[in-house]
Amino acid sequence: MPRDSFNREIDYLRISVIDNCNFRCVYCMPLDGLRFLPRDELLTPAEIEAVVRAAVSVGFRKFRLTGGEPTIRADLLEIVERLAAVPGIGDLALTTNAMLLPKLAAPLKQAGLRRINVHLDSLNAETVERQMRWGSFAHIWEGIMAAEAAGLVPIKLNAVVAAGFNEEDVVELAALTLTRDWHVRFIELMPLGGGECAALSIKRYVSNIETRRRIEVALGPLLELASDNPSDEARNYVLPGASGVVGFISPVSEPYCGTCNRMRLTADGKFHLCLLNDDEMDVRKALRTGGGVEAVARILMRAVELKPTGHHLLEGRSTRERSMYQIGG
Repeated sequence: MPRDSFNREIDYLRISVIDNCNFRCVYCMPLDGLRFLPRDELLTPAEIEAVVRAAVSVGFRKFRLTGGEPTIRADLLEIVERLAAVPGIGDLALTTNAMLLPKLAAPLKQAGLRRINVHLDSLNAETVERQMRWGSFAHIWEGIMAAEAAGLVPIKLNAVVAAGFNEEDVVELAALTLTRDWHVRFIELMPLGGGECAALSIKRYVSNIETRRRIEVALGPLLELASDNPSDEARNYVLPGASGVVGFISPVSEPYCGTCNRMRLTADGKFHLCLLNDDEMDVRKALRTGGGVEAVARILMRAVELKPTGHHLLEGRSTRERSMYQIGG
């Protein structure tokens, strides 16, 4: 298993397959002024497979497909089929807003996908339309039900908490775990890419300390679960008598950089060394100039070696070159 210069084991690759999305969440994508990658700049299914084969060859075992919104990519099923067939792949998951899952959940499971994370900021339909924009709670919920029926479990819901939008809705989301064996995780806002979305992320920031307090006042004490995964970005808890898990992902109030095990591949074929830094290494150029799996593996190992120690949010610095939808979260 590869280790970076800070002796962290790096074995998890998040793969953005597209930078476009069928939502426009207020903290992620503005309504105007967007430019998305043309199709020929996206990595092809075969190129993504080559990167995954290279990653497996050096010890990566966990893989997640992200976007933008990955389900709007027309060849997503081919990508999943290719990756699921790579010998040595340990886990293959997908992050989605679930809007298209009513039709795609079963085919994705058949293609080899193992589980999903769904982005859902509220159970209130009006809040979803205001905060996630272009989203429909009814369609998202239908997609979650389809994923559960298809066996893409455990279901994990990710909610980004923003002041003035959904900070009061966290209680109802957490209460889902009382009767469902789901993981409901609350994520702090992070300013990425500059512009209006980054400014909103700073202005509307809610600490998970406050989110946890709000849940406990309404639902009772949260009991922390021991973790067998030191690289888990979430601190996980359970409500008394609950079937599921409540998690908190707190990159600002409780940074977890010291146990980070992640590398990211952007949709245009760059290894993005840290979510909140601009450092990148080009792998698409190597793939399209005759480089194969071994060449990609060398670039990946160099990227691991150069991975930064952590972010600089508390110093007011973050990535300026890319926004969240261009990195994949």
